[in-house]
Amino acid sequence: MTAYIIRRLLLMIPTIFGIMLVSFVVVQFAPGGPVERIIAQLSGADTGATSRISGSAGGDFGARGALQGGPQGDINSKYRGAQGLDPAFIKSLEKQFGFDKPAYERFFIMIGNYLRFDFGKSYFRDVTVIQLIKEKLPVSISLGLWMTLLSYLISIPLGIRKAVKDGTPFDMWTSGIIIIGYAIPGFLFAVLLIIVFAGGSLGPFYLAIFPLRGLTSDGWSDFSLWHKIYDYFWHLALPIVSMGLSAFATLTLLTKNCFLDELRKQYVLTARAKGCSERQVLYGHIFRNAMLLVVAGFPGAFIGAFFAGALLIETIFSLDGLGLLSFESVLNRDYPVVFANLYIFALVGLLVGLISDLTYTVIDPRIDFETREV
Repeated sequence: MTAYIIRRLLLMIPTIFGIMLVSFVVVQFAPGGPVERIIAQLSGADTGATSRISGSAGGDFGARGALQGGPQGDINSKYRGAQGLDPAFIKSLEKQFGFDKPAYERFFIMIGNYLRFDFGKSYFRDVTVIQLIKEKLPVSISLGLWMTLLSYLISIPLGIRKAVKDGTPFDMWTSGIIIIGYAIPGFLFAVLLIIVFAGGSLGPFYLAIFPLRGLTSDGWSDFSLWHKIYDYFWHLALPIVSMGLSAFATLTLLTKNCFLDELRKQYVLTARAKGCSERQVLYGHIFRNAMLLVVAGFPGAFIGAFFAGALLIETIFSLDGLGLLSFESVLNRDYPVVFANLYIFALVGLLVGLISDLTYTVIDPRIDFETREV
């Protein structure tokens, strides 16, 4: 097993290198950049992050004619909107952002720094990227960890129960609820929860029970321990419910189908014929085999909940986490933050994938990764 773990860890190096290389190349061809943003701010043409990807006059795509010698542009200008600015000032901006070096040199400098976990400073926030990530990490940890934990704690027992009661009224009405929950988009359900439970107005159904925004209340540091815990989960209740809706449905049905497949196999009949109780059959024989597919889906569920899946929920509930940080950094062309998040996400994803594979051996000791090629 040790040799297998070492091989997997070594394979992470070219994998992360490939991810970073492809992303870096794509960014080189993307319109706009930090230099253009500074120029737009100086000229008063910076209309906000979202307009940069729109067709508006200040957007990256809408104003492309200025780069192509249109009526308002100069074909000799390297940066849109740079006409009339001192070339020495433009050179200083390029040097500040590192664009005075060739692209391949910038890439290898970035990789070398990332190997030491040196992510540099944000272009537009006077703070290091590490400090920025540390500030946003508690929100993402709270949403991803608790949503994943609750989903597995509820979905696995419910899926097993549905498999045992397959075709009964219990299975039918729970399936109906699960399908409806899966069909409702998480962000739309979040808006509904806010309207009904957190300060909206829906006639007689209006209930101001939960807070509208933030992870904690003002003055949280002065609360007692139990009050802190209560306030923390009070703020998390609606975001976690909103995020966990589709994940809960998917995991429940996956667990049910895995157990149904195993229940029909010959070794289950043999175990029952030997006099094993239903509990022994389910958890002593079926559980190991049925849970392999469920465990296989854990890395994707964890990474999606921990990082990417929280973007809309963070926006709706005013939770400033890594999902929102990554999105804003992409729009604002804050490349150090963009690449640092990508590097961390890829590294965490690969490590969680390895942990997931090793979990197979805990669930079913018969699995031996040493006997297969990586």
